[in-house]
Amino acid sequence: MEGSEVVAQLPISEEFLSRQGNPIRSHMTTGLAREYSNRQSESDRSWSIQDLRVGMKRVNLKAEVLEVSEPRRLVTRYGNNACLAKALVSDGTGEIKICLWNETVDAVSEGDTVQVGNARVTAFKGEKQLSLGKTGTLDVIEKPSSKVADGLVVAEP
Repeated sequence: MEGSEVVAQLPISEEFLSRQGNPIRSHMTTGLAREYSNRQSESDRSWSIQDLRVGMKRVNLKAEVLEVSEPRRLVTRYGNNACLAKALVSDGTGEIKICLWNETVDAVSEGDTVQVGNARVTAFKGEKQLSLGKTGTLDVIEKPSSKVADGLVVAEP
């Protein structure tokens, strides 16, 4: 820095910062450094559904899709046509609905295991739900390997 103006920035490894003889180690006790460190570790954290609270951001979790509602066509408040469905997911600690918009509607099906990234916890009509927004991700990480048909287990190709 030159006075109060930043003239250069560079990444510094955690290993360097934690070294005993590090000349900038004392600066790690500042509120700004602690806040940044907490934000970084929180964004990598995987949550359990039972721990989710309305208003949380940058939520990551792994869950199984229990059911997917029939898609509905609607017009958004911006006048765009959209397709909306809700998927009920569970991780063993609880259940929560995820809003699926447009192309994500067909991306998941019942029995899939999904990884949700960078989602927000919102409330709609008093019920908690996950919203992906523009930056959230929903990836199918495992499809069911077999289906039950008339009481028989049939392996999928």
